[in-house]
Parts: sequence; C-alpha cells; structure tokens
Amino acid sequence: MIARRHLLTVALLIATVAAAPARAEDKPAEIRIGTQKGGFFPAVRQRQTLENAFKPLGIEVKWIDFQFGPPLLEAINVGSVDFGFVGDTPPIFAQAGGAKIRYVAAVKSEGDNQAIIVPKDSPIKTLADLKGKRVAFGKGSSAHNLLVASLEKAGLSWSDITPAPLAPADATAAFVKGSVDAWSIWDPYLALAELKEKARVLVFDKDVHKPNAYYIANTDFVEKYPSVVAKLNTTFASEGKWAEAHHEDVAKAQSDATGVDIEAVRRFVNRSTYSVVPLDPDVIKTQQAVADRFAKLGLIPKPVNVSDIVWKWTPGS
Repeated sequence: MIARRHLLTVALLIATVAAAPARAEDKPAEIRIGTQKGGFFPAVRQRQTLENAFKPLGIEVKWIDFQFGPPLLEAINVGSVDFGFVGDTPPIFAQAGGAKIRYVAAVKSEGDNQAIIVPKDSPIKTLADLKGKRVAFGKGSSAHNLLVASLEKAGLSWSDITPAPLAPADATAAFVKGSVDAWSIWDPYLALAELKEKARVLVFDKDVHKPNAYYIANTDFVEKYPSVVAKLNTTFASEGKWAEAHHEDVAKAQSDATGVDIEAVRRFVNRSTYSVVPLDPDVIKTQQAVADRFAKLGLIPKPVNVSDIVWKWTPGS
C-alpha cells in the first residue's frame, strides 16, 4: 500500500512538472548601447524607435558615445556596455585579448566610408610612395586594417612606414599641421578632411579589401538575454531599411547631434549602407582574413578563430 502511494506521488509530481510552463527568460532593467560618431545612430535616437520597442517590456535604453571602436569594445568586455557597433578590426584585437564579446549581426559595407588620405599638395601618388612615410591610424581600429591591407597590396611591409597610432581627434590635428604624411581614417572624419582640408584620397577600403561592420554584444548579456539581443537586431534592421530611404533625415539628425558640418555628413551618409544581416559564411570568411592578416604580422597576441564567437541570429525567430 505504501509502495502504491509512493508511486502515485511520483506520478503526480512528474505530471505537475510536465504541465508547468517553461520559466520565462529574465529581462534586464536597462540596455546600454555603445555608439560612435558614424552611422545612423543620432537619427535612431531621435526617432526613439528602440525606446518605443523596449518600454512595453519594462526595459530602459541608455546610449553611450565613444570616439572609436577599441574603447567601446573594452567597455563591452568589462560589462559597462551591453551592445555596440564597430568596424572590422576592433573585435579581432578584443577576441585575441580574451574579451567577453560575441558577434551578433553584420552590416556589409560598399567600402566607400574609409580611406587613406594625403594632403592636397602631397607628392605621394601611389601606395608604394608610403614607404618611409609617417602614417596616422587608430590602433586596433578598422583604419588599422585598411593600412595593413594597403601595404600588402603595394608589396610593402609594416616596417617600411613609420606608424603613428593616434585617436581621431589627435590624428586630425596632426594631419592639419602636417606632422603626418598620410592618414588612414573613416567617416565622418574622412568627409571633413576632404571638404575642409581638400585632402586627396589615395585608396578607399573597396580598392584593397572587403570591409564589413558589426554589432557586438557582451557574452554574458547574450547568454542571459538572447531574445533581447534578437529584438535589438530586428529593430536596428528595421531602422536600417528606413535609413536607406531617408538619407537627408539621417544626415540632418547626425549634424544636429554632433555639430559636424551638414555637407560633410551628407557626403558620408550618401555613401553609406545600413542593412543589418546575420553573419553568413561569406562574412565570417572575410572577417577571418582580417584576423589572419594581423596574426601573420604579430600585431595580435595569438591567432583567433572568428567563428568561435559568432552568435547565430535567425531573423524572424
């Protein structure tokens, strides 16, 4: 009789567990999003699209600005930022350093938003002419990759130039004063140099390699809140479609938010792409080539396998 009661109790427990609803995914009280001067983020912020998407879930959105990618990814690594947007190189350096990051989406670029520039009267006419010259770039940034790829194309080695690793604000001053011979840089700094300083483009990204940009999230954040990350991706993808059809609105919002000359911003926006997509095999292959390039030169502490930190996003899921 006791055995029978025991069996009935066990059966009831099993039935109760089976009937219980699955535990709902936790949700954060706040999402901290890291951005840079570039992109369509001022327009997205102005439109309050993310705030409107997450407010019904009881989640606040906080925007945090960075001058360029490496410090943004360090903030994601230490957990002071949850989600952000960067070029192709910062994630390579971050992964090689053991950072807690995941690729969660990509933006395929046409390669018109970054270039190596020289002063308008510079004797430098080709990539080969960079030999022996002092070249500014952001260390660990996508401009770093452009410079390395350009030297490869010209048959030059890293030791053939005098590297001048400078943050964009410092590099701007150095370029204007003539204390560097060339500068590898992205928009809107590129557009400003073209318009204000009449800088001459030596090569664009598209002339030497295939660039992409990425949405990156903190590893713990992705693992704890996968549906939130998917919703972030979906919302930015929707905003990307809007931006493709509203260049003037994007330009005006960015100019108003940053104080950057509207003509420079228009030039930047009109040569930008905003389509947010999952990391497909082609994107991963391209990014792996970037990683291998830096590993070969010994510029990162160890080789990395990009696919190890790719989070699979299926739009509509």
